[in-house]
Amino acid sequence: MSALRNYLDKIKPNFQEGGKLHAFRSVFDGFETFLYVPNTTAKCGTNIHDAIDSKRIMSMVVIALMPAMLFGMYNVGYQNYLAAGKLAEAGFWSIFFYGFLAVLPKILVSYIVGLGIEFIWAQWKGEEIQEGYLVSGIIIPLIVPVGCPLWMLALACAFAVIFAKEIFGGTGMNIFNVAIAARMFLFFSYPSKMTGDNVWVATDSIFGLGNTLPDGFTAATPLAQVGQGADVTASLTDMITGFIPGSIGETSVIAIAIGAVILLWTGIASWRTMLRVFVGGGLMALLFKATGATPLNWYEHIVLGGFCFGAVFMATDPVTSCRTNTGMYIYGFLIGAMAVIIRVMNPGYPEGMMLAIFFGNMFAATIDHFVVERNISKRIKRGGSK
Repeated sequence: MSALRNYLDKIKPNFQEGGKLHAFRSVFDGFETFLYVPNTTAKCGTNIHDAIDSKRIMSMVVIALMPAMLFGMYNVGYQNYLAAGKLAEAGFWSIFFYGFLAVLPKILVSYIVGLGIEFIWAQWKGEEIQEGYLVSGIIIPLIVPVGCPLWMLALACAFAVIFAKEIFGGTGMNIFNVAIAARMFLFFSYPSKMTGDNVWVATDSIFGLGNTLPDGFTAATPLAQVGQGADVTASLTDMITGFIPGSIGETSVIAIAIGAVILLWTGIASWRTMLRVFVGGGLMALLFKATGATPLNWYEHIVLGGFCFGAVFMATDPVTSCRTNTGMYIYGFLIGAMAVIIRVMNPGYPEGMMLAIFFGNMFAATIDHFVVERNISKRIKRGGSK
């Protein structure tokens, strides 16, 4: 590593002011700070210096997403072989590599388009390259169906980075979660490619792996079955393990739980927000079940669709969620309750979680404002009574 450090120090003057490659200063800075903790410090005020910067935090979130991503790849292959009736003949690696080859292009497109825009924007503005897309770049492919075309995914990534992030000032300034913005763009612009029964199972044969299924093949998600008034065919075990049709990274509760443990253990995600999402969703599901508005039990609402994924990886986004402790409780409860309300009351949108988080983002700052104002009022009253 010392050789790499010495090499970077040697070429660094070329990218600084007056250097022949000064125009690419942002690119060099982004690469250097990704590899090493920056050695710059604040010049004034009281500060706490730490070896953990935002790039390291983002890298830890990516690590936490790995179990959901890897299982999602396997499930893509599993659903293909299952639909073709050849699951018993397939081995573990053939199933996994089919899913790997189906999902990898989506991840590459997401990062190439998103990071490409980030680099161009930083060069244009003469600013440092921001690291927020390290996480968004992997979340976006995980929250779309495997049948989502690559060109649509590229458009969604471009839209999200430009209109949900950069125009607000970049990382740390956006009010909407970037991945949620991409998902909303796809859902409202190309609904036929994001919903229905023909987008959840990969039907092509990739390098001889998998099986080519008929174009008319369909496979509804459990939530879609409920929305259509049909009985859910998946067992609770399949719902928890994730062997059901759905968005690539959202089906396995176990894989998502592993990521949740990593985020909570490292202190990156707030347990307050995460817990209240589940409480809000569970209580609202209990209410609807008691009134006969939904055939699903409360725990089935929790383990199906993107509920767990959204609660763990997206509702806890520190930029777009509430910052106050009390606000986190309110914000999380609002998202969980709203997700179930949308599912039950709007059959045309059986998922609900992503839209609930989008609305939660809208009210996060307002919730924090009233919490802070309330705290100030209480302190003034305590001071006046003395």
